This record gives sequence, structure tokens and C-alpha cells, in this order.
Amino acid sequence: MKKITIAIDGFSSTGKSTLAKQLAKKLQYIYVDTGAMYRAVTLFAMQNGFIEDGKIDRHALVNALDRIELNFVFNEDLGFAEMYLNNLNVEKEIRTMPVSKNVSQVSELAEVRSKLVSLQKAMGVDKGIVMDGRDIGSVVFPDAELKIFMTASPEKRAVRRYKELLDRGEDVQYEDILENVQKRDYIDSNREISPLVKAKDAIDFDNSDVGLEDQFQRIYEHALRIINK
Repeated sequence: MKKITIAIDGFSSTGKSTLAKQLAKKLQYIYVDTGAMYRAVTLFAMQNGFIEDGKIDRHALVNALDRIELNFVFNEDLGFAEMYLNNLNVEKEIRTMPVSKNVSQVSELAEVRSKLVSLQKAMGVDKGIVMDGRDIGSVVFPDAELKIFMTASPEKRAVRRYKELLDRGEDVQYEDILENVQKRDYIDSNREISPLVKAKDAIDFDNSDVGLEDQFQRIYEHALRIINK
């Protein structure tokens, strides 16, 4: 069976990572969460004092990019790879609200995007990969055989994110989550470098009212049709 590249783009909290993990597991493909990579760089910037009161010291962060080493290490118990920043597992730290509030601004930096896009392109040279993010189908893999663009209403996405953070034990308010979702949507869609856009040949998938299993089955069957062509 031939291998293809699957690119999944979309707004925050649309379940991109969940779908990507399901597809990668079923197809026995490599899964790459590019959002985790940008979150890890954001965490690094916060840990080193490059972000204060929501403002980024761009010069300091750019000069420190060579000190950032990113790796995905497969966790057999979880069934997917976790994000490692300079040889430390930061999977939990990068999913917190403080990181979420700053990641879109870090992702705007051309130097950051250049570094991470180069890493991402190298990961997909041999195909057999499912990658999700904001610019996978438009920039990283414009020739991907299957492109999905996921969306849902801001309110639905905020509820999902709110429940997820509560389950992790974080003290959060729904209104703050909704504001963060809307702010990230605006920044991601309006940045000058690699804005969030739907690739012309991507499948538009609104999962506001679609269950996870139904969503997976629809996309999986479509992937099989492309693979078996």
C-alpha cells in the first residue's frame, strides 16, 4: 500500500490533534503535532524571560533560537509521541493557559516559523505522515495528497478547551477561554507570515456538531480512497 502525506489545518481547539492521532494510529503513520513545537518555543521564551506582560523580546528570542532543540519521543503507554524541549518532556507544560495566551504571537515571528517549517519539511520527506497545524497544507506540504481544513464555532471550541483544562485541574473561566480562542483566531488568520488559510484543494470540515467517531470514519474512508487510487 502506497504512503501519502496527510495535512490537517484549522483553528484552535477544533480537534485537529485528536483526528491526526487517530489517523496515524490506524494507518501506522508518523504523527507530528506542529502546534506543540510552537508551544515549546513559547515555553522556552517564557522560561528565559523573553515574554513579560504579553510582550515578546523578539531580538532576544531570535538570538536564542540556536539553543532550542525540539524532539518528539514516542510514549508507548499513551500511543503517541510527546514533545521534548532540550531533552526534557514538556508535554504538560505546553498545554497550559499561559502558553496558550502567548503562542500565537511567537508563531508570528518569521525566524521562528523558518526554523520550525524546515524541521517539519524534513520530517515528511518519506511520506507516511499525518501533520496538523496552521499552515501544513498551504506552506509545509503544499503537495500533500490529502488536506483537511477543520473549523467549528468559537463557542463550541471554547467549551471543549474549557472542559479539557478543567479535567487537568486548571483554575480557568469560560469567558477567558472564549476570549483567547477569538484572539488566536484573529492573530493566526491575519499574520503576515504563513497566515491560517484554507488551501484551495483542502476539504472543509466543520465539526461543530459532529461526534469524534463519525468524524474519524468519514476522514479515514476518504484517506483510504486516495491511498488505493
